[in-house]
Amino acid sequence: MPELPIHFKTITELAENIRSKTFSPVELVNCFIDRIDSMDGFLNSYRCTCPDRALARARAAEIDIYRGHDLGPLHGIPFAVKDLFAVTGLPTTAGTNLLQDNIATNDATVVQALFRNGMVLLGKTNTVQFAYGGVGINSEHGTPHNPWREVLHIPGGSSSGSAVSVAAGLAPVALGSDTGGSIRIPSALCGITGLKPTVGRVSRNGIYPLSKSMDSFGPLARSVEDAALIYQAIQGCDAADQTTLGLPVGNVLDTLKKGIR
Repeated sequence: MPELPIHFKTITELAENIRSKTFSPVELVNCFIDRIDSMDGFLNSYRCTCPDRALARARAAEIDIYRGHDLGPLHGIPFAVKDLFAVTGLPTTAGTNLLQDNIATNDATVVQALFRNGMVLLGKTNTVQFAYGGVGINSEHGTPHNPWREVLHIPGGSSSGSAVSVAAGLAPVALGSDTGGSIRIPSALCGITGLKPTVGRVSRNGIYPLSKSMDSFGPLARSVEDAALIYQAIQGCDAADQTTLGLPVGNVLDTLKKGIR
């Protein structure tokens, strides 16, 4: 079986390639930046990108990994976040022009968690206005295009851009939110893996809310293992979100390959 192109590999495969020096974190990030530049004008999965910032983080990851300061399988891996998640210096528009000047001064807790694991942010992905809608249509910022069809097809929502970016190979993994299906629906329509964690397992601090009692946040990924790696990194208690307090943190990777029995 021929080897998959870089942009369609799983996190595990990319991590192995980085450590075998098949390619570096900088080369990996440049691969995704080039693919976004060449394809996202049509796909419209990203609301904004931060290539200079991404390359700076990739260079730092490359130095650390090759000097032996390896943070684990996520170190040097690119990711994207739905445009509900606060990222310092970038707007959090929640899919509407009403919030185009809403510039974040701090990173959301889950974004901080992925940065601590050495991941590299490519940018923020489009969403339905205020994350309210399962079809994926956005009349203000444009509707991301389901990459499985040449003519326009819906991607599902509201994490539409996150699903399209992963399905089209414009990011290895992306974060999304799910209140009534907003991770599960676009993952299904775009043919990828989506995980909606139980409410309270992942901090909502720094994420634009739809329903404070029902919002859940998790990964859209190429495989179950990729989703588990991201969930393992972002789960846990956060003093800034009382819904997470007192819940135990488990290791979901221990039994991942033992089957469902």
